[in-house]
Amino acid sequence: MKIIKYLTTILVSLILSINLAIAEKWDMALAYGAGNFHSANATEFAKNVTKKSGGKLTIVTHPGGSLFKGGEIFRAVRTGQAQIGERFMSALGKEDPLLEIDSQPFLATSYSDALKLYKASKDEIIKGLDEKGLVFLYAVPWPAQGLYSKKEINSIDDLKGLKFRAYNSATIRIAELTGMAPTKIEAAEISQAFSTGAVESMITSPTTGKNSKIWENGVKYFYDIAAWFPKNMVIVNKDAWNKLDKATQDLVMKQAALAERKGWQLSKQGNVGDKKALADAGMVVGKVNSSLQAHFEKVGKTMAEEWSQKAGSRGAAVLSAYK
Repeated sequence: MKIIKYLTTILVSLILSINLAIAEKWDMALAYGAGNFHSANATEFAKNVTKKSGGKLTIVTHPGGSLFKGGEIFRAVRTGQAQIGERFMSALGKEDPLLEIDSQPFLATSYSDALKLYKASKDEIIKGLDEKGLVFLYAVPWPAQGLYSKKEINSIDDLKGLKFRAYNSATIRIAELTGMAPTKIEAAEISQAFSTGAVESMITSPTTGKNSKIWENGVKYFYDIAAWFPKNMVIVNKDAWNKLDKATQDLVMKQAALAERKGWQLSKQGNVGDKKALADAGMVVGKVNSSLQAHFEKVGKTMAEEWSQKAGSRGAAVLSAYK
């Protein structure tokens, strides 16, 4: 009996040590606050993976830039400082021009077109990330991008010299082509930038405006121009990914697909509800006049041509598949 108990103890110890050896913990870097729908969706994804993996993989989320700020997340995941993270795709145009495709003005102005564009570009984006040592999990769009302003905008002249918040090369180029003065500001710094007068306008989602309570900083107007549907993507360091067994990898991908589906639905809800929240807070929510709309669309065509030259044959193939 003593021998059996001894062997049993050794066996249990071996099983426990094996389980400990294969258990992985990932820190997930999130740029946006816990209440943002992207962060809430990512948190649910992390909890589901942690629960369903049976202890093989624990994902701990760090919202609000508490682990790495937005601009640092891509590099942090690529170098393994964080195993997993979420990043605004079109801010990474210098890494790969294809990551900017969803921020080309007026290329996709509805959710159905945004989904079609995503499907047309996804394989090529995944391939580009793989070459950088990253595994793509899922992507979720922000609601349609609109124009915020402290002052009313009725003409092209009203745009001239307007201090404009930019967050990627596409928004910087829009400012240049419309005569606005761009300043690069991350989402977490929006309120401060408007309150200090560093910026007085921006193009972003109704969700970002609602979450930052932009009306408290003197911003009175939201013009629903539906310029584009930019996406956040969730990526994993490939070395961390390769430490998982096949079953756990499959589980992560399954939960990622579910998170993507839910994220798109949350985005659609926000596209309606968050514009209502802006109006309820006293902001003027409406459209630009036809001459301004035509001006923005002309700018969009110019930018699309410039982007096509930069993206080369890969970009041309994606646009061909989309159209």
